[in-house]
Amino acid sequence: MSEKITALDLPAPELSDATKAYFAKCEEKLGLVPNVLLSYAFDEKKLRAFTDTYNDLMLGESGLSKLEREMIAVAVSSINHCFYCLTAHGAAVRQLSGDPVLGELMVMNFRAADLSPRQRAMLEFAVKLTEEPAKIVEEDRRALRDAGFSDRDIWDIASTAAFFNMSNRLAAAIDMRPNAEYHKMAR
Repeated sequence: MSEKITALDLPAPELSDATKAYFAKCEEKLGLVPNVLLSYAFDEKKLRAFTDTYNDLMLGESGLSKLEREMIAVAVSSINHCFYCLTAHGAAVRQLSGDPVLGELMVMNFRAADLSPRQRAMLEFAVKLTEEPAKIVEEDRRALRDAGFSDRDIWDIASTAAFFNMSNRLAAAIDMRPNAEYHKMAR
């Protein structure tokens, strides 16, 4: 690693064979090892917890599409001004949607984007959960149900928003920097 990816100087331990294989898979599929993973690599137990949760939320079975989950990541990260996640997940929105403009709108202000009523309800809920979690009430869940979401989908929306709120705070605390490659993806 030639450039510093966080403001912390954590030891770089010898990686297990499983972690080396996981990083090789990332390199093969993405063309890079995301800096968020390299940031966690100082403690494989923390890395595993992060990747297990991320992979379940973002890639696992859900009534939410991969694009919708990435949209939640970007909307939450926009509220939190998380440079790492806006860059990385903004690229994912551009890739999954095939629309670079949508990716930029999501980063700046999802409300300016031409979204379906379903997507808009989902993102309004994720943003309210980010900004005012104590003010979430049954009416908010009903709005999601009215937009076509099941109770399981509501769990997934909330879990995804909560995960990115945690990730955004950690990224801010340690000044995590995105891989340079993300800036050029799907433009």
